[in-house]
Amino acid sequence: MYAVTGLSAIGAAFVAVALVLAVFAVGYVAMARYITNAGAPYAYISRGLGRPAGVGAALVAAIAYNLLQVGLYGMFGPTLAGYLADKVGLDLSWWVYSLGAWLLVAILGVLRVDLNSRVLGVLLCAEVAVLLVLAVAGLGDPAAGVPLTSLSPGGLFGHPGIGALLVIALLGYVGFEAAAVFSEEARAPRRTVPVAVYTSLALIGAIYALASWAMSVHYGDDKVAAVAAQQGPGMLFAMSSSTVAEIATVLFMTSLFAAMISFHNAVARYMFALGRERVLPGALARTEPRTGAPRVASLSQSAFGLAVIVLYALAGWDPMVRLFFWLGTTGAFGVLCLLAVTSIAVIRFFARDPRGEPAWRRLVAPALATLALLAMVWSGLANYATLLGVPPGSTEAWVLPALFAVAGVAGILYGLWLRSSRPDVYQGIGLGP
Repeated sequence: MYAVTGLSAIGAAFVAVALVLAVFAVGYVAMARYITNAGAPYAYISRGLGRPAGVGAALVAAIAYNLLQVGLYGMFGPTLAGYLADKVGLDLSWWVYSLGAWLLVAILGVLRVDLNSRVLGVLLCAEVAVLLVLAVAGLGDPAAGVPLTSLSPGGLFGHPGIGALLVIALLGYVGFEAAAVFSEEARAPRRTVPVAVYTSLALIGAIYALASWAMSVHYGDDKVAAVAAQQGPGMLFAMSSSTVAEIATVLFMTSLFAAMISFHNAVARYMFALGRERVLPGALARTEPRTGAPRVASLSQSAFGLAVIVLYALAGWDPMVRLFFWLGTTGAFGVLCLLAVTSIAVIRFFARDPRGEPAWRRLVAPALATLALLAMVWSGLANYATLLGVPPGSTEAWVLPALFAVAGVAGILYGLWLRSSRPDVYQGIGLGP
């Protein structure tokens, strides 16, 4: 974020996005009490805005989460390749390590979700602990005092790169909304889904704001962006001792692996939900007999990941820029669009039947969230070239975001076709189990 935008108010961006998403979560969680579905936003939009819109949203979600998942291979492979080449002299191509990670994700994807959550929980606790150590070390060794520039909301206004900044900040929160995706597998979803949503937002916002502020203090407000452009993730690790830096480097790679598993699980459950309702081939609804995991949907996502890794390896494309950065940020933009439409769906859903919900949950908060999210979508589109780090007018700056417009329109048309040609399938859209 520092390197791409050149702005210093990174901490403030994380806080601002957390506040917007917290307001969004008010209506999102309220709707989750009445709809339990592994394809959560797709189901919410189907029930709120109509089945054709829900099918369009499902295709947008599938593309966005798939891009987020496969994009991580573009960071993991080169990072591990460079680390092992430096430490043990093992010089292999990035795609070898990406394929190794892909195989592990594919295996874990068909196991029980609680096993996956234990693996993720252990990794996450270690990563958060080392981030706190790095942040304290950075604040304890300031370049010039302890300025609050990174946390100042004033730094978010009047800059051309603000749209890119907010979209990249949103990338740090992607996944908080997936709590509802696992509602069918949770023991007490009406209680645990809201707790998971709000806890994740609070912790993510606090940790990222603290870490970005510490980096600004340690390197100086006027130099932190330049250091970021030169050193990349290494600048965070360099704030502490070599031992902590070594541990942090390893945990950086495990965090990428943990994210691969998380996004893989989310994509698999979206595809499972669409297969169960026959919007996509019914085979996607088949589950693993021993674990209950969506086997065919999981293997389908794994097949897509394999195809992308092989394509980038054969084409010789830069995995860090073209795979990780371009696809990851584009995936985040797709999720942003999905959240904005979901917020509108919440308003429509409760407008038909308030179900005893107070106005704050069913109207006020969703309306405020809708306005804020739509403003972020527009700002992100206007600054998409900055977001990708390419010259204005570049083909990538309009082709990548256009993927979601095409998917949305195609989904709506497909939904309308289902209504006229397959009314039995159409009637089941968004109903879940």
